[in-house]
Amino acid sequence: MSTLGSMIPGVEVLLRLAPEELASTVLRLAAQRLQNGSVHPTAFTSDFQDRVDMQCPYPAHKRADAEAAFAEAWNWLCVQGLLVPKIESTVSGWVRLSRRAETLLDETAFRTYVGSLEFPKALLHPAIREEVWLDIVRGDPGTAVFKAFRAVEIAVRAAGKYLDKEVGMDLMRQAFNVNNGPLSDMTKPAGERESRAHLFAGAIGCFKNPVSHREVTIDDIREAQEQVMLASLLLRIVDSRSKP
Repeated sequence: MSTLGSMIPGVEVLLRLAPEELASTVLRLAAQRLQNGSVHPTAFTSDFQDRVDMQCPYPAHKRADAEAAFAEAWNWLCVQGLLVPKIESTVSGWVRLSRRAETLLDETAFRTYVGSLEFPKALLHPAIREEVWLDIVRGDPGTAVFKAFRAVEIAVRAAGKYLDKEVGMDLMRQAFNVNNGPLSDMTKPAGERESRAHLFAGAIGCFKNPVSHREVTIDDIREAQEQVMLASLLLRIVDSRSKP
């Protein structure tokens, strides 16, 4: 059976890890130590002790610090709902892996999940705040990006009073046409008005159209978050140009 010391043998490395970084290893170890579907934090006691068959890799004067780091990671998992109480247990402290935790035993999936938790939901435009943020948290960045830019298209169509058949880059160029676009800001220089038209058309062409017409995989959660933030900015621009 793997131990914390066998997976992270250097105590200085262990102590430099943030709770959410160490939590990935702790979760995988907890999954290995389930007894009748649950695990208790005391199952890790031996990881910080010398045994007959194995010496703890953490020096004695650092073991209290290592135990504290483990406790922080364990608590983080509980706070996030990845380790949840075993209701039927009469002894305090027994937990089981939540349904979400069972999908996060892969290191990449866990990192994606942690990255999604750091995404600033409050900064998103209200039109996409709930649904798109939830897609990010669920680890579905492709759907999040598509929905975000679809919302931009819908908002531009509504603000410019266009028919449903008007879509995509052509819609953006019409709405922000330098000379007569209903959403173009005629108080700005022509060059800026043209640039804004390019901004909207380019964003739809780059980020919405591809996922509308073919399978597009977005592996980088950060990239997806940044694309969603761009869509949020575009929605705020549309709000500022919408007529009462």
